[in-house]
Amino acid sequence: MFPFMSGGTQTQKTNQLKAPPAPAAPSSLLEEYPKLSGLTPAQYTKLQTLCGPRWIDLLFHLPTRILDRSATPTIANAPLAEIVTIIATVQRRAPLPPRHIKRPMTIEVGDASGTLRVLYFNPGHWLERAYPLNETVILSGKIETDNKGRKMIHPDVWSMPKSEDNATNKISHVARIWPLYPLTAGLGQGWLSRALITALQVAESVPLPEWLPAAFREKHTLPTFTDALKTAHNPQTEADLQPNSPARTRLALDELYATQLALQHARATNRAQGGIAHGHSKILTQKLLAAMPFPLTACQQNAITEIGEDLAAPRPMLRLLQGDVGAGKTLVALLSLLRVIENGHQGVLMAPTEILAQQLFANAQKYLQPLGITIGLLTGSMSAAAKKRIKQHVKEGFVQLLVGTHALTEDSVVFHKLGLAVIDEQHRFGVKQRVALSTNQNLPPDMLIMTATPIPRTLALTAFGDMDVSILATKPPGRTPITTLVMADDKLAQIARRLEGVIAKGEQAYWVCPLVEESEDSDLADATSRHAWLSKVYKDKVALLHGKMKPAEKEAVMAAFKNGDYSILVSTTVIEVGVDVPNATVMVIEHAERFGLSQLHQLRGRVGRGALASHCILIYTSPLTPFAQERLTALRDSEDGFYLAEKDLELRGPGEILGARQSGEMKTRLADLHHHKHLMPFAHELAAGALTRPLNAAQRNALALLLTAFNKQTAAEWLRGG
Repeated sequence: MFPFMSGGTQTQKTNQLKAPPAPAAPSSLLEEYPKLSGLTPAQYTKLQTLCGPRWIDLLFHLPTRILDRSATPTIANAPLAEIVTIIATVQRRAPLPPRHIKRPMTIEVGDASGTLRVLYFNPGHWLERAYPLNETVILSGKIETDNKGRKMIHPDVWSMPKSEDNATNKISHVARIWPLYPLTAGLGQGWLSRALITALQVAESVPLPEWLPAAFREKHTLPTFTDALKTAHNPQTEADLQPNSPARTRLALDELYATQLALQHARATNRAQGGIAHGHSKILTQKLLAAMPFPLTACQQNAITEIGEDLAAPRPMLRLLQGDVGAGKTLVALLSLLRVIENGHQGVLMAPTEILAQQLFANAQKYLQPLGITIGLLTGSMSAAAKKRIKQHVKEGFVQLLVGTHALTEDSVVFHKLGLAVIDEQHRFGVKQRVALSTNQNLPPDMLIMTATPIPRTLALTAFGDMDVSILATKPPGRTPITTLVMADDKLAQIARRLEGVIAKGEQAYWVCPLVEESEDSDLADATSRHAWLSKVYKDKVALLHGKMKPAEKEAVMAAFKNGDYSILVSTTVIEVGVDVPNATVMVIEHAERFGLSQLHQLRGRVGRGALASHCILIYTSPLTPFAQERLTALRDSEDGFYLAEKDLELRGPGEILGARQSGEMKTRLADLHHHKHLMPFAHELAAGALTRPLNAAQRNALALLLTAFNKQTAAEWLRGG
């Protein structure tokens, strides 16, 4: 077995559930299922929305709980307050109460051991059909007792067939362990269970071929794909529902394998293209390094070496440069751009917002202009004439480095000879959004993606598996450690008063709130009220920034704060990642217990940008949950973004690290990226083997079906194409 994989049920016979009449025999699990008998059109639409349109999508909708109805005691011997299944005869049925009378309908059933009152509140005429007098029924629920004897409230009920064989099958159908599935409004467990049983019948009649090598399955004690599906939908214990059960481990590995196969194929396709091979001229880079006040860190040197090897190769680079807050990514980018410019090509440096673009432009001017490099800036707010002029200079090759925002991707921006595109804060654009940059040459430019969000290896392989990765884990010298404090919200007034000393020293502070304005639905602090509260003391020294403001307004406020026009910036979490305000030394975060570790770490990174001593104050509201306490303690005790990202993945999941948009694009159905991270090396290795060893037709077909099952159509078409 894999490490961390428990025992549990590996394979078992599918329970004899009553499925709806089978539709016309499908030829593959990858086909769309028709409207199943008994489902209304609205329910059919809900089923497709909840699970997906194909048979395989139904089977990927796994149960999350079980309901044990297997106990079948007599009425007298049944334990109280536990789920039991009772077989009894209907002895008496009270008339259905009028609607205006609020009393339950009572039905009396009995077996050889005694009688049981069955009560239904808000009853309907269906009960008269469900409980025919003198007929045997099957009940499932919890037995209670009162001064009138034993009773069962709102049990599930089934009729008993007349023939002995059918009755035995019916009892076996009810008195078993039932899987319970995630639902949506208007679609109950009964219909979803019936749909799943039909899908399992299809899986048995037209099974998908096995794509894992037999030796690999035997070595790691894994069930076949079909057996894993059957077991996952027929859990017998709570252990069978856990991520480390054999069936769920197998299915998670399949999903990770498909993901890795698609990403590695995309990577191989990119590397197979012709690219620009840049020479090794280092005159300008050596001049820049000589002018720096401090040497490169070992991580920076290693990243520059890795990027340099990519730039020298005759294939397009696609590399992710990820570093902790303040780790010196911009300098690595500028040195890489210099190498390209020295070899007669242009470079482009792209940021998600205008203020960040202007900051990058200022840094580029500071470091590169003295070396004779011509730098241009292109943003959306520039006048049409200014845009036209800079675009013409870019097209003619006069501008060697162009800095800007998404305006750089407009069709009217054509480069003379583009060699390298550096994209800062890629997660703001979306993981898979590759920038389309127009150029006159045939060969594509190299591409370097930079992110200040440390990403655990598991997520990096999943979200960025089509890229090579360089990591900056250490910070350059001169950065003063940030002191992090955790305080209760009864210290708010005290903290606000302490800002007076910060302002007196000529320093600045951020104050972050989770909401924009007061809400009746939430007791969280809002930025608008907090701005008004602080303004009573600090007057016009307090600025307000939030997501409902127009982009131009946000840019203006952030620029004014950076220029020192304000001493305190009250904001929601829209504070720009990467904005450099060296004079900001205090970060106050209200309701810090509501944020994820990665987001808190990013917010904390807005201070400590210079040599001044800085503080981050995490304000919480009692009582703290154990998880929240663990998050705040981890942040207080560590400034290591990679450690905190791993901790965040453990506590909150991938969405907290990558952001909703990114994690949505890499969302997994069967794999839990925390619990199944030990499977990632196996998936990576399997995919690498499939891409490098010769495959026969059957193996290619099996892998193409694996990719199609997990909606990796492009890679599947490549495999089918031979």
